[in-house]
This record gives sequence, C-alpha cells and structure tokens, in this order.
Amino acid sequence: MPLPVRWRYQLDRWRSQIAAMFHSEPKPPRPRLCPSCGALVGVTANKCHMCGANVNFSFAAASRSLSRWMPQTSPVTYAMLAICSVMYALSFVITMKFTGGEGLGGGLMGLGGISTQVSIRLGASLPWVYNVREPWRLVTAIFLHGGLLHIGFNMWVLMDIGPMVEELYGSARYLFLFVATGVGGYVASSFFGGHPSVGASGALLGLIGILLAATTGRKSFAAQALRSALIRWLIYIAVLGLLLSGTDNFAHLGGLVTGYLLGRLMPDRTPADMRERRRADLLGWAAGMVVAVSFAFMVFNYLQNANAFS
Repeated sequence: MPLPVRWRYQLDRWRSQIAAMFHSEPKPPRPRLCPSCGALVGVTANKCHMCGANVNFSFAAASRSLSRWMPQTSPVTYAMLAICSVMYALSFVITMKFTGGEGLGGGLMGLGGISTQVSIRLGASLPWVYNVREPWRLVTAIFLHGGLLHIGFNMWVLMDIGPMVEELYGSARYLFLFVATGVGGYVASSFFGGHPSVGASGALLGLIGILLAATTGRKSFAAQALRSALIRWLIYIAVLGLLLSGTDNFAHLGGLVTGYLLGRLMPDRTPADMRERRRADLLGWAAGMVVAVSFAFMVFNYLQNANAFS
C-alpha cells in the first residue's frame, strides 16, 4: 500500500536533513575585503590591487584576524585590564604560598599586599644599575601591583581614561602609547627612585599626559572641560603621592612627561589613510612583541630562581 503524499514528503525532508548532517557541500568562494584599505579583492588574489598589501600575511591581516577574538569596544583596554588582574592574582597566590599569609594582613592599605621579594622575582622595576642589565623589567613592572587597593584604583582609572584614548588614537597606537609611557615612567623611577617599584600608574599618567597634549590649544567647550578634569586628576594624584608612603612619584612624573611629548608628536586621531594605518599597525605589533618577549624573560627569571623562597 503506497504511503500518503504528505508522509512521503516528510520522509524525503528528513532524509535530506540527515544527509546534510554528514555530507556538507562546499560553499562557493566569495570575494574578500583588503584588511589594509578595505577594497574589494578577487577570490584568488593574494595582493590588493589598490594598495599592494598582502591579503593573507600582513600586519593588517593579522590585526583583523586577532580582532575577531577581542571585544569590539576598547579591546586593548580590556586586554590590559585582564593581564593586570591575572598577574595580581598570580602574585597574591605566590605570596600566600611562600610567606605564610602575608597578603592578608596590614589593614586596609596593606590588604591583599604582595611580598616585595615576589614582586622582584616576577619583574618589578629596580634601580637603573639592575634594569640596564634586565630591561624587560621596565615592561613587566607595568602589569604588577602591590596590593588590592593599588590595583583597584589603577584599574578604575584605566577603565575611565583608557577607552577615551583608544577611541581617539586607535587600538594599535594606543597599545604603543600605553607601553611606551609605562616604560618612560620606570626609566625615570629607576634613575631617581632607587627602590623596587610596580604598577600601571606611570602608564596611566602617560595617558593623562597624552590627553593634555591633545587638548592644548583647543578652544571648544568639550576640550576645555576635559582639560580641566585632567588637571584636577593630576592635583588629586599629586596630593595622594605626597601623603601616601611608598608612592612612586618619579614613575608618575616620567609617565606624564613621556605621554605629553608623544601626544604632541602623534596626531590625535585614528589613522586617516593606508600609510598611517600601516605605521599604526607596525607600532602596535612592535609594542605587543615587546610585552610578549618581556614576559618570556620574566618566566625564565622566575624558573631560574626557583629556590628563592626555599
């Protein structure tokens, strides 16, 4: 007895669905966009006919591929937040393990405190005679913090100012500016401070210096309001730096000056053309490689001194 038409239709549809689960037909290739200039390129093209950039292997192509795994809004700011948080958690665990709970004492200001020896082992900035032999410390110190209040305040400032600078300059140049101003702060600290130092505050003062440079000479109400707010920030930070012991004011000043100088040199806008975009990608990737290499040296130093607390 033949099946009704409706049943045959259902069986055929189910058979097609089951077959599709195990046999995927290749989709026809589609044209792509050049990651550098955004022009439409052919399916088999390796280079853009407009700008000459390699579609598959270039800083722009790598940046576009990496951006798929990053937040769409302020990705570098969130990456810096994540690295600082992970490094603080790691520092705290090591402090608790090797110092018998030192990180739980000291009142409010010392709550979650990190042992000085742990910070040094993980890459704190030291006096210049040591930093010149281990320059990676000028980078790793940016992502380390000395206590819960320390990282909490710095990450608050980062999330308040960072997205503004990242939107203004673009993510690639923002990464370069963050690392460069942090290093500038620790160069000044290691020359004049003379003691171990950690924290992202030098880079954060650098971001403030960049915004000060960007608003210099601007007569608009928004620029003047932002500049007034930044100056108030600087006054608050200066007062806290004088009142709180252990504050690295030299790193603050070094980061601020470095940021202001870079802000005067670099145009305060996202890359306007292909040439600027390539230069920005190069700066961003160079800064990223410096951070990666510095952390590799930090791991090597940590493992090399495995018996430091035994």
